[in-house]
Amino acid sequence: MGKALKFSRKNLGIPYFLFLCLFVIFPLLLIVVYAFTDGNGSLTFANFIDFFTKGSNIYVLFISFALAILTTAICLVIAYPVSYILARTNMKAGSVYLLLFILPMWINFVLRTAAMKELLFALDKLGVYNITDWYFANTVIGMVYDYLPFTILPIYTVLIKLDKNVLEASSDLGANKVQTFLRTTLPLSLPGIVSAITMVLLPTTTSYVISDTLGNSKVTIIGKLIENQFNIGTADSWHTGSAISLILLCFIFGTMLLTGKFNERPNQRGGGLW
Repeated sequence: MGKALKFSRKNLGIPYFLFLCLFVIFPLLLIVVYAFTDGNGSLTFANFIDFFTKGSNIYVLFISFALAILTTAICLVIAYPVSYILARTNMKAGSVYLLLFILPMWINFVLRTAAMKELLFALDKLGVYNITDWYFANTVIGMVYDYLPFTILPIYTVLIKLDKNVLEASSDLGANKVQTFLRTTLPLSLPGIVSAITMVLLPTTTSYVISDTLGNSKVTIIGKLIENQFNIGTADSWHTGSAISLILLCFIFGTMLLTGKFNERPNQRGGGLW
């Protein structure tokens, strides 16, 4: 008999490694190559210079970050009290309520956006809301609706795992409920907050489907700007779009590195969503 082949758990990672190389690393390398070359294939930095010297691009970048920050702030204001109440609710009832909040995550993203548009149209007919003129507000509402579950879940995950003995010790030492929350609960839930910010802030800078659908194509964010460049089809448009994509990618990596340290506390219980 021939020698039996040895099987290692490391072999299970081979399909994932091949998938990663083919569909992640190789496309990223193509973006880098396109970003630093022109239509003739020559090395150039003009794609980046053109982006930062055009006032319209800077305006789109500002609108994208302003929209993302505003959406993230509103989601946090809504999500933290909801997560706090759910974490303190009876375990069985809390799980049911949590399921109701995250249920929209199971529905198609485009369908949720279209449903919100129909709701705003209904409010417009009733004279409660002006969907025609408030296109920026429409986009913010759509962003909050779509990304609120992604804010609730990581915060709830941390709050439900908090050591009750720590909270009781704070009360035993003379702290009232407000002091216990500000000095104990809130700091311990910081990893969940950071995880929620990461999951909302970064995607909202590129979710141009919401801005197109609810903003009547009057709100242009950086994701839409990238799509427009790739749809133009000229010799340099793909290179310009790749440069913008690389700029956004650097921003995402920088944000992840900045926020990652909050989830690396060795003595922190709970942690972020992952």
